[in-house]
Amino acid sequence: MKELDYPFDSDYILKKKKSLKKELLNQNTNFLEKKIAILGGSTTNDIKLILELFLLNYDIKPSFYESEYNQYFQEAMFENKELDEFEPDIIFIHTSNRNITNYPTILNTSEEIDNLLHQEYQKFVGIWENLSKKYNCPIIQNNFEYPFYRLLGNKDATDIHGKTNFITRLNLEFSKYADSHNNFFINDINYQSSLYGLEKWSDQFYWHMYKYALAVPAIPLLAFNVANIIKSIYGKNKKGLVLDLDNTLWGGIVGDDGVDNIKIGKDTSEGQVYYEFQNYIKELKQMGIILNINSKNDYENAISGLEHPDGVLKKDDFVVIKANWLPKSKNMLDIANELNLGVDSLVFVDDNPAERAIINQHIPSVKTPEMKSPETYINTIDRAGFFEVTNLSKDDLKKTQMYRDNMERNKIMASFTNYDDYLKSLEMHAKIESFIPLYMARIAQLTNKSNQFNLTTKRYTQAEIEEVSKDDNYLTLYGKLEDIFGDNGVISVIIGHINKTILDIDLWIMSCRVLKRDVEKAMLDVLVKRALEKGIKEIHGYYYPTAKNGMVKDFYELQGFTKIKEDDKGNTEWILKIDKDYEPKNKLIRVEE
Repeated sequence: MKELDYPFDSDYILKKKKSLKKELLNQNTNFLEKKIAILGGSTTNDIKLILELFLLNYDIKPSFYESEYNQYFQEAMFENKELDEFEPDIIFIHTSNRNITNYPTILNTSEEIDNLLHQEYQKFVGIWENLSKKYNCPIIQNNFEYPFYRLLGNKDATDIHGKTNFITRLNLEFSKYADSHNNFFINDINYQSSLYGLEKWSDQFYWHMYKYALAVPAIPLLAFNVANIIKSIYGKNKKGLVLDLDNTLWGGIVGDDGVDNIKIGKDTSEGQVYYEFQNYIKELKQMGIILNINSKNDYENAISGLEHPDGVLKKDDFVVIKANWLPKSKNMLDIANELNLGVDSLVFVDDNPAERAIINQHIPSVKTPEMKSPETYINTIDRAGFFEVTNLSKDDLKKTQMYRDNMERNKIMASFTNYDDYLKSLEMHAKIESFIPLYMARIAQLTNKSNQFNLTTKRYTQAEIEEVSKDDNYLTLYGKLEDIFGDNGVISVIIGHINKTILDIDLWIMSCRVLKRDVEKAMLDVLVKRALEKGIKEIHGYYYPTAKNGMVKDFYELQGFTKIKEDDKGNTEWILKIDKDYEPKNKLIRVEE
């Protein structure tokens, strides 16, 4: 919904929240349902209502538990039957600097102030660890905005007695905790309040009148940021950028002006704007965002523009380059097809509103941010939350090369008339093991990102993955695949629940990068081997259809399973009886266990 895309009109959202909710619910029936507990140190009602809108816009349908006013500590630390019964999937702790109870005074010594800081920090650590132990779910915690007054003026930031200094130190402790705890995330209201304007954010009217710790008009900004964290946890980030060239990555039209006259580089103010934008895009690539080009241009002109000596982005930074005179909507579909990604994983960046309108009309699931003047390009993309980071795995850092390698595999495939001969030529070898700590983040990430090859549509947080890996009642496997072109990283995951002599497969997922490469056969062979070692005689598989996983409808049948149940919604159950005479299915991948 465009009204909820950044930059949004906060006043409009606050006024129209009921009608917007109704429209969002009517637009979609395929939501991911999640239970969210909000523990507040101030009034949270409108925060809950606006957060719901942004989550619905991300195809997440929340139900809420909301603590009593300023009871966040008591509800987190003491017996709470209602919260226990709610069984939250995520807990959001909405506190502010008004919930800091141990501020220093001018009379305190350095040692006393250190003790105050420690007490305040440990109060929150106790909350986080108690909630984590009880509910084993992701926790989102606000850090602290700066105070609305500075008793010491500018020295408030440097003197240990200043509230500004105290909050800075406390925020740093929060960030250290987040860095060392995988299932804990900071909602950075310190940044959000500065972006909004601290004086407006801290408007005292809303506190004294309604006990809101921030101005009501600022609530959509806060809720939007919390929603971005949640959608990232559940794998709903965008995966790639599709970029125009002329007047998007550089100033001018390379075909008309010539490569020497396009605006890029530090020598002019206009060129520096595009230079900084290219730097920003390069940084996105470095954290795993796939870059592609969709430009109405002759290919040679496009490449010459990318070879400009003052440009930051070069041809090799892009996976797919479509520079031609075809409709950009067709190019967009071709790019998605070549990447083997859904078009809803892509963001289209083009300065031309007419081209954006065409994409909106023909492929509405592609995000098309409104690109105004070039100096706003970075803010427009950065603040939209397309690529919110909650986990950054080693595989993410190699993403561009992985997709480029996959395209090389596809080119080689075209030269073979026999598909098995093509697979043999890849000289594939796989590592298939039980879950290990090194790959927990990537395994959790994969469970939340995989949509097409996901038989049961279940999602797991990293904490849940770690819990399952320690439980003897579960059998877990991850698979990595390498070939002559490179390392695909962790690309398949299986979680099975042992019930006496039966193994129920709770989750079987695989990355689209390795479809039709026989990885599923190699995974099944190892699964059967491990199952037999545990005395299992039957493996039961389940398929629950969604709008995106139709490709695996017949998966279990293809693996030799027999269907034993099917309901009127298309949910099916399959069985594979196993014994020591099981015939391995994988013939083409060398497997290391």
